[in-house]
Amino acid sequence: MTEILVSPQMPRLDARAMRHRVGLITLATDHTSEVDYARMLVPRGVGVYGTRIPYANPVTPDTLRAMAPKLAAAAALILPDEGLDAVIYGCTSASVCIGEAAVAAAIRQGKPRVAVVTPISATLAGLHALGARRISVLTPYSVVTSRPMADLFDAEGFALDRFTCLDMDDDREMARIAPASIIELACKAVAKGSDALFISCTAVRAAGVIAQIEAAVGIPVLSSNYACAWQVLRLLGDTGAAAPGQLMQIGVAP
Repeated sequence: MTEILVSPQMPRLDARAMRHRVGLITLATDHTSEVDYARMLVPRGVGVYGTRIPYANPVTPDTLRAMAPKLAAAAALILPDEGLDAVIYGCTSASVCIGEAAVAAAIRQGKPRVAVVTPISATLAGLHALGARRISVLTPYSVVTSRPMADLFDAEGFALDRFTCLDMDDDREMARIAPASIIELACKAVAKGSDALFISCTAVRAAGVIAQIEAAVGIPVLSSNYACAWQVLRLLGDTGAAAPGQLMQIGVAP
């Protein structure tokens, strides 16, 4: 029988496996967010620790709001009894339909006092940092699901030059929109005179082609996951550029 030895030397433990720890609450059906954050945040020393929240298509205001009672439990599952630098809620349209304050309050029930980042809060911060007042918006949603977002931008004082939706209702199909098609659709969604373009939805793979879209449309472009990555890094004091694009050149989040 092989003798098993116990080492007399105990291993040295780091304070953290990664310099920063960020929680991520994604929809059960999400295909995109973890891939985007692995590319933009992990190389900057930010560990992204995810959990999934029950969700079933179609994407409607009602199905989005149905996630609200599950947010606290989902947040509590992320590294239980350990601190996090922030928690990202990975759904743009639900952040609008549930409401920013309600999302943050629910997540802090599971992770008290944590900083909460949502795609819509990050986008608003990014637009202000860019000095954008006139914007064009592209969403994959239906008109009914897009309407609350249009109303929110109006309420925040932005001039909506053009608001385009693709009338899709399955986030799994939204994740399959080809990057080349995203660029083409973005070009058609931009109105002359807009200061920036926002491409909504954490499922849409726009973060990986921000530079190509900006080159095509000539103005700053934000997407849901791209804006969240920027805001998380700025909250952590990282002023570097985790990806191409004009927003990533701005060092401080307001």
